[in-house]
Amino acid sequence: MSAVVSARSGTQWTIEAGGHRATLAEVGGVLRGYAVGAVEVVDGFGPDEISPASAGQLLAPWPNRIRDGRYTFEGTSYQLPLTEPGKHNAIHGLANWARWRLADRTPDSVTLEFELPAQIGYPWPLTLRTRWSVGAEGLRSDQEVVNTGDANAPWGFSVHPYLRLPGVAVDDILLRVPGRTKVLTDARLLPIGAVKVAGGEFDFTAPRRIGAAKLDTTWGDVITEADGGSSVTIAAPDGSQAVTVWGDESFKWWQVFTGDTLSGERFRRSLAIEPMTCPPDAFRSGRDLVVLAPGQAWQASWGIRKAG
Repeated sequence: MSAVVSARSGTQWTIEAGGHRATLAEVGGVLRGYAVGAVEVVDGFGPDEISPASAGQLLAPWPNRIRDGRYTFEGTSYQLPLTEPGKHNAIHGLANWARWRLADRTPDSVTLEFELPAQIGYPWPLTLRTRWSVGAEGLRSDQEVVNTGDANAPWGFSVHPYLRLPGVAVDDILLRVPGRTKVLTDARLLPIGAVKVAGGEFDFTAPRRIGAAKLDTTWGDVITEADGGSSVTIAAPDGSQAVTVWGDESFKWWQVFTGDTLSGERFRRSLAIEPMTCPPDAFRSGRDLVVLAPGQAWQASWGIRKAG
C-alpha cells in the first residue's frame, strides 16, 4: 500500500490485490478511484481536484436531502445549514468534507476514521469508521458508526460512486435496478409520494437500455437476494462488460443519477449508483431511519464487482 499527500484532497492511500486497485483520500474519506487491471471502474477524480458532484463521497449521518434543513427528532426541532442553497435543502450529511484519519492499513486494505462532533443542527457525537479492501471479489467497504453521546441519535447512510463502462455511452448501458417502487419528487428533488414501476418507464427490474432517460431517481421496495441484500448492475449491450454495486440488508433504497445536470466533460459520462439505508428526507418522515442508542454500534457493508 502506498500513501502520498495531495494539496486538495489530503493524504492518498492506494491499496492493491489480484489486479484490483483502489485509492482513498483523506478529505471526506472518499473513494477517489477503483480499477481492475487497466480498466477504471469508478469515474473518480484527480488527487489535486475537489471531489466533483460528490464523487466517491460517504453521505452521513443522512443521505440525499432534508427539506429546508429542518426536522424534529424525539420532540425537539433542529435546523441544519442549507448546503444546497439553490433548493433550500441540507444535502449529503456532515462527513463529506472533513478530514478522516488513518486507523489501520495493510497492502490490500485501509481503515479510516472520523470523529463527528456534536454541533448545532446535529448535537450527537459519533465515531465513523470505514474499512476499504480489494481482492478477487472486487472492492468492499465495511462501515461502522458508534454513538458516543448520551442521547439517542438519528442516522442514515449512503455512498456516491460514479460507475462507467469504457467505450459505452450512458444511453447504451443496460441498467438493472431491483426497485418495485419509484419515489415521486418535487422541483427540489424532495419526496412527495411513491408509485409502482411495473411495466412503466422506470421499471428496470429486468436489464433495459437507459436510452434518453434522465435519472436522478430513488427506488424502494427492493427485490432482495438470498443473503438479504440487493444490487444494481450496469452492462454493455454485447455483454462484454458488467459492473455490479451491491449492498447488504441495511440498504433498502437505491438512487441512480445519469449526470444530466453536470457540466463539461462529466455531463452524462457515468452513472452515480447509490445504495441508501433510507429515502430522501428521512429525518422528517422517519422512514427507515436508524435510531442509535448511546454507545450503540451499527454496521453495514457494500461493494463493487466487475465482470468482463
